[in-house]
Amino acid sequence: MTVEHPMILGGKEVLTGDLLPVVNPFTGETVACVHRAGEGEVESAITLAARGAEAMKALPLHRRSEILTGAAVRLKDKREHVARTISEEAGKPLRAARAEVDRAIFTFELGASEAGRVSGEILPLDLVPWGEGARAYVERFPIGTIVAITPFNFPLNLVAHKLSPAFASGNSVILKPSSETPVTSLVLAGLLYDAGLPPEALSVLPMASTLAPLLISDPRPAMVTFTGSPQVGWPLKGLAGKKKVTLELGGNAAVIVHHDWDVEDAVRKCIAGGYGYSGQSCISVQRIYIHADGYESFKSRLIQGVRALKSGDPMKEDTDVGPLITESAARSVEEMIREACSNGASLLTGGDRKGSMVEPAILEGVGKNQKIYRQEVFGPVTLLEPYEDFDRALAAVNDSDYGLQAGLFTRDAYRIRKAFECLEVGGLVVGQASAYRIDHQPYGGAKDSGFGREGVRYAMEEMTERKVLIVTT
Repeated sequence: MTVEHPMILGGKEVLTGDLLPVVNPFTGETVACVHRAGEGEVESAITLAARGAEAMKALPLHRRSEILTGAAVRLKDKREHVARTISEEAGKPLRAARAEVDRAIFTFELGASEAGRVSGEILPLDLVPWGEGARAYVERFPIGTIVAITPFNFPLNLVAHKLSPAFASGNSVILKPSSETPVTSLVLAGLLYDAGLPPEALSVLPMASTLAPLLISDPRPAMVTFTGSPQVGWPLKGLAGKKKVTLELGGNAAVIVHHDWDVEDAVRKCIAGGYGYSGQSCISVQRIYIHADGYESFKSRLIQGVRALKSGDPMKEDTDVGPLITESAARSVEEMIREACSNGASLLTGGDRKGSMVEPAILEGVGKNQKIYRQEVFGPVTLLEPYEDFDRALAAVNDSDYGLQAGLFTRDAYRIRKAFECLEVGGLVVGQASAYRIDHQPYGGAKDSGFGREGVRYAMEEMTERKVLIVTT
């Protein structure tokens, strides 16, 4: 029997009758239906969120911390249930879904810790004669209501990366979850309310994409934080008016493997970084540049390792690669592969599609003007290319409209420093693939990858405003 889930409006469950089916990407079955918001619910959510912002601002820091700690505790208790919910609606293999729950627990624990560090500073003003006897007290204050829009690929932890810093810094949130994966957000909201979150501080509004502009353009919310595609994100920024906006818009992540690094280690980490969750991550490994001296060895080991991955039902414990989120997404990846091959690229393994499943693929000799090289694939595909000159490898990494994160395998301190200075990315990971992320690091990109930073402490800076009090004597 298909379960119906009400939307949540200021802590209350609301049935609108406008049902959105939630489809299991692997089986194609409808596993749930959620009630979608209409214009009236959007208006009500904005009104309620204003009251929620006042309630959150008035909460003492220890209460904010207790709420976020309570959410983390409840997630631990519900770990298996939440992981299976993620796997069922997102098609994420169970092992990866459990890891996502663990990361979200940490993200809420971070918020609980950082709630007590919403600090300011005291500035002496007597650096100039006319500032004698004066002091400036700088504090950070919550900005109010935040509109959070989240994607399907991490339906728990990327939501946590919006909610945890928002509540830690004393704001309210109107959350629009992905239409493919709304159930996880609704489950999480219930845990937050059970932990003591003021009801009006959070609304979860599954809605048609055509309604999102109403929410974004309304002048009352103070900020929009969006994770998704650049095709949606940049126009969204134009709708936001005078609001603060942070955008995390994906990538075309590259990895450089120099000849001084252990080949087996680099291969293992590139497989994990390129094929985990079928490559549906903004920092998934897409382009791999390998020094010519080790290219053939790396290639043969990568092919062997990728062929050993087990594809199939994400609810099975031993599955490595599950489906893409929709069959249309899988067709798009398949078309990119075919186009590249028809223009001279070599398909070394994989690439076949069955429904929403794409066999993990490796390509080499891909032309620089091909879609699969220029665009974000968001599928289980990596592209291989040898290099001889390190500077040219750096230039190749930068030859992209995106700049989120990159990986570098070398033990040479000079090359590490040069890459850090030269690469046009928000983060460089040495000794790991580009997909490596720890949840308290600053996370965000340059160029078409967006702007602003996540990571709880850094997001809290985005979600607060500095105010100065000057006292003279």
